[in-house]
Amino acid sequence: MRGPRYTPLVAELPSLVPFVGPETQERAKGAAFAARLGANESGYGPSPLAVKAMAEAASSCWMYGDPENFDLREALAAKHGVSRSNIVVGEGIDGLLNYLVRMMVGPGDAVVTSDGAYPTFNFHVTGFGGQLHKVPYDGNHEDPAALIAKAAEVSAKLIYLANPDNPMGSWHEAAVIQQMIDTVPDGSLLVLDEAYIELAPEGTAPAIDPADPRVIRMRTFSKGQGMAGARVGYAIAHEDLIRSFDKVRNHFGMSRIAQAGALAALADPDWITQVRAKVDASKAEIARIAQQNGLTPLPSATNFLTIDCGAGGDLARAIVRELGQRGIFIRMPFVAPHDRCIRISCGTEADHAALEAALPEALSAARASL
Repeated sequence: MRGPRYTPLVAELPSLVPFVGPETQERAKGAAFAARLGANESGYGPSPLAVKAMAEAASSCWMYGDPENFDLREALAAKHGVSRSNIVVGEGIDGLLNYLVRMMVGPGDAVVTSDGAYPTFNFHVTGFGGQLHKVPYDGNHEDPAALIAKAAEVSAKLIYLANPDNPMGSWHEAAVIQQMIDTVPDGSLLVLDEAYIELAPEGTAPAIDPADPRVIRMRTFSKGQGMAGARVGYAIAHEDLIRSFDKVRNHFGMSRIAQAGALAALADPDWITQVRAKVDASKAEIARIAQQNGLTPLPSATNFLTIDCGAGGDLARAIVRELGQRGIFIRMPFVAPHDRCIRISCGTEADHAALEAALPEALSAARASL
């Protein structure tokens, strides 16, 4: 037999990714987007200190990055009041989720998530042969009690919850999340994805207890810190679990440039304050544009706004398509009933102007196409 011999699992999996990137879409249509508002990136960019540090580190990128991420872990430990041994750094939350699932999930192992929640987690679970068990949202919120009940029912190894939530932008207060942590069944681990926590209201995140073996918390520099392209994420957990990452992670996965940028970003807390203000202003402006077109913006604790289009998924998909044809890149939830919505990332004044100009025509064309 010539050619590669795949495992039976990989041979059966479809060749797909959860998201089609904007660059792929631009190549397909032969034109660049005028407004890039679909990937929940921060158009406000990184801290100037981070930009300077990354530029200075570029000349030393002939060297691998520190495989222990020592300085960055020290700084993160100081920020969160934990030990360096409670922190692992990796290639974004997506990279860390991949390592975690690789450690925990084998063929047939049960994993619990919400139906319609962040699909990249599901992608990793399926890739290692895990069995996904999904519970519905409670309205526009993930349902912590239902997730815990399902985990107990199926003896889940992992339970995934994002707080704040992607794709709905909703959130639970800290007491609700702490209650969830306190009721994690024996043998299960709560994967608490806090990618948007820096943009959420005070009182969203419970206090961090690094000695609690029932939860691992995922954080990122991609959202509030505006460093999505640098791929820097980290997790906070019991030191035994953190130590286990060394068995599977790519020890040279972090570039020196990304390490330098993240370290400098932590030294500029005022930048996050500025970004939060810009995010709040942008959400208000996107909400205004949505409302003047008869659409309903939902409350959001993230750097995007989920907007109820008032009909089923066919209309929302048509709006995404029509806006894309008019140079506006957005996305939408994948699963009913939330696929009645579109999702628009926060942007600049120029982005808002482009959206405001394109949306009425896109809505009219979308409705006509149905």
